[in-house]
Amino acid sequence: MLRVSKLTDYATVVMTVLADEPAEVFSAQALAERAHLELPTVSKLLKQLAQAELVESFRGVNGGYRLAREPQRISLADILVAMEGPFGMTECSAHQGMCGHEPHCGVRGNWRAVSEVIETTLRQMTLADMRRPLAPRRRIIPSQLATA
Repeated sequence: MLRVSKLTDYATVVMTVLADEPAEVFSAQALAERAHLELPTVSKLLKQLAQAELVESFRGVNGGYRLAREPQRISLADILVAMEGPFGMTECSAHQGMCGHEPHCGVRGNWRAVSEVIETTLRQMTLADMRRPLAPRRRIIPSQLATA
């Protein structure tokens, strides 16, 4: 099964909390409360997000965190790369030369193509999009595919 890590999911939640009021500076404690997450987890996320320049940190009595740029200029891909590193459905589709089987592999190129489709989709979806309710979609039942 393909899925992002729990920390990446939580990072997205924290980022959407920040996106609700992008000009505001929030303490890690306030973000933890609003996101309904534990403070140590939120602190760890904020450190990685700041290193990736997705959030700005401010020291002092009124210090805290805010988005480094507007929500419509931060993609899900930005968050995913900040938390998990480069894209790749397989190790070799993210990093060439990491597998001894690579010279004999007939599927690496196809895995890279799949990775590119997913990366493109994640780059098109922004933090601003994540704050909007998802429109209901028509559910397709497998038997309908044969008649479509």
